[in-house]
Amino acid sequence: MSKLKVKEEKKFAKTEEEGEIFNQDGELVVDIFETHSDFVVLAAIAGVQIKDLDISVEKDMMVIKGSRENPHADPTKKYFYQECYWGPFSKKVVLPDNLDVEEANAQMDKGLLTISIPKTAKAKGEKIGVKEA
Repeated sequence: MSKLKVKEEKKFAKTEEEGEIFNQDGELVVDIFETHSDFVVLAAIAGVQIKDLDISVEKDMMVIKGSRENPHADPTKKYFYQECYWGPFSKKVVLPDNLDVEEANAQMDKGLLTISIPKTAKAKGEKIGVKEA
């Protein structure tokens, strides 16, 4: 994972005559937890490969972006239900300050994205040496 500056994307509204009311990314649903040694973010992202994701970390914020293409896109289809989200998605996660973001690791297995960020020694409850003056 690399550190990248994150730009705030502007969302915009259109009138009903123009078509879409809002042009927004879908929001990625995540589970976030910690273990003794790591801060972990899990996301089910079926239909996307890890190479097609943009995961950036800068100080106290992680941003996950991607796009899910509809494999069955056909303008002649008449859907009864269309609940699956196709298109761009993103998720911003506020990170605690006790993480070593340089050692972050992302893996994808069977459509489940797992991002692990190790905690610093201070966060793990380990003693930090103090020098006497």
